[in-house]
Amino acid sequence: MLKHDYMQVSQDQPIYSEAPLQLLLFVDGRPKSRQQVQRIRAYLKELQAEYSFELQIIDVGQQPYLAEHFKLVATPALIKIHPEPRQILAGSNIVAQLKNWWPRWQTAVDTYLKLQEDLQERIDDNGRVASPKSTIRSVAVSAELIRLSDEIFRLKQEKENLQEQLQFKDRVIAMLAHDLRNPLTAAAIAIETLQSNYNVETGEFQRLKPSMTAHLLKQARGQTKIIDRMIADLLQVGRGKDTEIPILPQKVELGKLCLDVLEELRDRYTAKCQEVETDIPKDLPCVYADPERIRQVVVNLLDNAIKYTPKGGKISIAGLHRTTQKVQFSIGDTGPGIPVENRDRIFENHFRLQRDEGTEGYGIGLCLCQRIVRAHYGQIWVDSAPNNGAWFHFTLPVYPS
Repeated sequence: MLKHDYMQVSQDQPIYSEAPLQLLLFVDGRPKSRQQVQRIRAYLKELQAEYSFELQIIDVGQQPYLAEHFKLVATPALIKIHPEPRQILAGSNIVAQLKNWWPRWQTAVDTYLKLQEDLQERIDDNGRVASPKSTIRSVAVSAELIRLSDEIFRLKQEKENLQEQLQFKDRVIAMLAHDLRNPLTAAAIAIETLQSNYNVETGEFQRLKPSMTAHLLKQARGQTKIIDRMIADLLQVGRGKDTEIPILPQKVELGKLCLDVLEELRDRYTAKCQEVETDIPKDLPCVYADPERIRQVVVNLLDNAIKYTPKGGKISIAGLHRTTQKVQFSIGDTGPGIPVENRDRIFENHFRLQRDEGTEGYGIGLCLCQRIVRAHYGQIWVDSAPNNGAWFHFTLPVYPS
């Protein structure tokens, strides 16, 4: 005779049972379902005198993967998992449903026990008596597999996040290292000019007017400050876990910033006899942006314009008060332009046009520009210039008045 048994098992110790009738009761922590759960448990206690059964009570808050395994959409829910077929009772009238189904479950258990008696006569190939299938044990194993699957999924997500962080750091460090060349070159030129014109014996700068000497010293000092900021950025990116470029927005005169960058790059475009045309309205409003970050954008775009514009070509710079909330800035050239099919991909990390494979550069400047502009909730894009070159445009928010 099977022992009558009614039990609730710890969440950490699933039932391993051979009982002919096996039930799972799924509950949750909602106060309004407590009374219903109490009624179900009280009724099940009354039934324990009729047939032996095992009951496991499962809190879906602690074991959500089991609710997913049984495809439950509501709790509380009572599931008959053995004998087969599986049956789920759910809703607000589980006790009423149980009264209806209990006689049928009794019949199913009787049939199952009769089959087990017949199976006692059969011996398997190893000479052992065939034992009944342990459904709750199989559920416990399934639950553990689901839990492990969830843990593997979580670890994969964590791995992907770490990989994304590492890739971001690699990209930003490469971008900042790339952009360090411009201020380093500018500072080096200023210092070399001062050094070559300095007379040690007289302690004076020869062939340099005092105003030019002061300008070169200011230039060198300004560029070293920029280098210091970039190195600080490199260290911050190396230590941090963010996957976005940090910005410190403030009131910025975009036109003046651009003219300052043009002055820094004067030697480069004058060496190629390039003409620079500016159309920056005097009433162009200030933008709300990080001046050093936007300076990186302008430097990158002008650097490309100078690089790809042939000798004697023209570089255009224009500002436009596009809307009450946005300012648009554009930098164009008379170079070969960007093919239509590559105008979206040109901003991808390390993407380079086939024609530019032999050109100096790392193919990361435009990717950096896009990240910086997007960090300011702006947009950046490229289209054809009227003279078949490339026009790069970006927008920034207007500084609130």
